[in-house]
Amino acid sequence: MAKAKNEAQLLNLLKSVLPRAVPDAKLAQKIYSALEKEIGASERAAHFEKFCKKVELPDLQKDSLAQVTEQFESSFGKGMVSVVPHSGKKAATVEIITPQGTFEGTIKVGPKLPEEGDHDETKPKFVPFPVCLPADPELVWLLGRDERMTPDDATVALAKVQDSFWESKAGQQHLQKRTERTFPEFIAKVPGKVLTEVGLKRHYKEAEPVKPIRLLKARKHD
Repeated sequence: MAKAKNEAQLLNLLKSVLPRAVPDAKLAQKIYSALEKEIGASERAAHFEKFCKKVELPDLQKDSLAQVTEQFESSFGKGMVSVVPHSGKKAATVEIITPQGTFEGTIKVGPKLPEEGDHDETKPKFVPFPVCLPADPELVWLLGRDERMTPDDATVALAKVQDSFWESKAGQQHLQKRTERTFPEFIAKVPGKVLTEVGLKRHYKEAEPVKPIRLLKARKHD
């Protein structure tokens, strides 16, 4: 935000100074337009680099690379994205072709660390959201939901994200491998980022049976 503000102030300053420093109005405008274009390109490149740093890449397997490609294509368009793995560097390079030019970035394998300047209060807080299938109510998956969501909202979001996942490229690849289109398979295979984007969180991939507890009888005092 501070960088964008400084760049805007610089452009405003140039807009007022250039006409006085360069007598030729057309030349002054040409210089201003060139600087504005360069700053805009630099800003877009910085945004793209930041976008790459937030993308999760657990490994360099085909499924993981396909999910990353699909994520970029959803933002920049199909056929415009090229993802190349580099096993020696434990990373993948991404090349995006846009009307504003070609952008290149690197995605490292492994969990993403919070960026400097991030604040806990800006992150959603999750509360327990256990779910079960109607046919087997004693088998429970321990999920979490954004505390700002009601249980009904979370249920609707969970249903929608299931459909979206199975219709995605990654989901279709699982189905082609004869993975059953079931809730347990969905929870086990859906990327965590896909869930958090809709306000949900997966604590465990496997369901747990409900365990009744025994209440200890109070001892009688003599």
